[in-house]
Amino acid sequence: MNTNWKALIVVGLLSSATTIAGFKLLESGSEQDVILKEAPAETLARFTSTGAPTGMPGDFTYAAEATTPTVVHIRSSMMRQASASNAQIPEFFRDFFGDSFERQRGPQRAEASGSGVIISSEGYIVTNNHVVEGAEELEVTLSNKRKLKAKVVGTDPSTDIAVIKVEESKLPSIIFGNSDAVKVGEWVVAVGNPFDLESTVTAGIISAKGRGLGIISNEYKKKYGNSGNYEGDSPLESFIQTDAVVNPGNSGGALVNLKGELIGINTAIASPTGSFAGYAFAVPASIVKKVSGDLIKFGNVQRGYLGIVLDDLDSRKAEEYGVKVNEGVYVSKFAPNSAGEAAGVKQGDVIVKVDGRTINSVPELQQSIGLHRPGDKVMVTVNRDGKEKDLSITLRNREGGSDVLKREEASVALSALGAQFDNLTTQEKQSLARYKIPGGVKVMSIQGGKLTRVGVEEGFIITKINGKPVLSVKELQQALAGKTDSMVQFEGLYPDSPAEIFTFGFRL
Repeated sequence: MNTNWKALIVVGLLSSATTIAGFKLLESGSEQDVILKEAPAETLARFTSTGAPTGMPGDFTYAAEATTPTVVHIRSSMMRQASASNAQIPEFFRDFFGDSFERQRGPQRAEASGSGVIISSEGYIVTNNHVVEGAEELEVTLSNKRKLKAKVVGTDPSTDIAVIKVEESKLPSIIFGNSDAVKVGEWVVAVGNPFDLESTVTAGIISAKGRGLGIISNEYKKKYGNSGNYEGDSPLESFIQTDAVVNPGNSGGALVNLKGELIGINTAIASPTGSFAGYAFAVPASIVKKVSGDLIKFGNVQRGYLGIVLDDLDSRKAEEYGVKVNEGVYVSKFAPNSAGEAAGVKQGDVIVKVDGRTINSVPELQQSIGLHRPGDKVMVTVNRDGKEKDLSITLRNREGGSDVLKREEASVALSALGAQFDNLTTQEKQSLARYKIPGGVKVMSIQGGKLTRVGVEEGFIITKINGKPVLSVKELQQALAGKTDSMVQFEGLYPDSPAEIFTFGFRL
């Protein structure tokens, strides 16, 4: 049987599939950096078993003892609008709730759980975006069994990273290691809460680095559309692959080296069943540190771009493109206002290094550039006609400038719903008038956003937002303007049962 294993990747979340666009509950960007603990460079010798033969595993007790106090259990809860049809409900959500959930309409309480890692003694915790998206309430259980309420600071769907915060100080926090320096074959330890089993430790080795699997890309495009038109504009994937056992519930947990230093956040598993089948994938600590720092400081991620459309190279493509090397990233064309083009990069160049680091694939290039902000300078080495050339490039934001980008609140709020809307016909209005409902806005098509995640079907009529009637698409837009990062309550009905009113809410 010739099965595409990439199609078997599943996100390692215990229950809910409530994946909704990024949001922020605390005050917007503090413009202050949070101090994270970073490890100095030092040898691994004292952390391995004394006199252990070559090829034998080291002593994992130090890593486990250092890491376990910094890993938390996260439980999220949300209200979902159940659907009479299961067509819009993701498979793993249906499996969790069973047939009884599918046959209902109306608000249903859903729960999900995962893991998180304390990155600052002030209570900042990093986890996966899919662990906390759509949550109305978050409860964090510390390693000492204390339970605390948490709030979302910010989320980044493009890397599947989120930051939450508990109001507690002097918490134990993890030390960030150098994920770029880890080597294939190196021993690692995964710490998390699989299947609600708190503080579970497993060990394995690093199987590969720089994996671009398309799993975040597929989910991102499904929920938010394909807005990216050049390198890294949407999802950024460069996973660390490991054979340490990771299962649903490990999402957001720590992957550490034998010194107990964070080298990744466990995010996904390769599995035909939803349980561990040999390989797991973690977001590298370098990306985690950059993304979490931006979320805390700015409220959203500030990513620098080259503005180049890219393609991986191999011997076949090298011959097709007529280039002198078959390793690196081929420059296919440029986005408008491209930073790379302005600095002298030409179509047909092959990018082989960034700041002296060898680049072999698009994910590696995306990671190297994605760790920088607009306005940062990078040294890019290109191979042009068989000769290498260094170019200093000042990165730009996705709009071609160098400023910090603020989110367009109204458009973000509306697009996050993931649907097309239309005004009601005269006949539809007359039908509602019998029930003393003045009108509403009809959901014409579902495209995979927040409405999908709460089970709303095509044909649903939104009649009120936050208790106020909406009678047209224009009024819908006005009602949502300025509501990003706020809790929004919807009220509506289906034309085939107009007397049955449904109410549900989520954060935009």
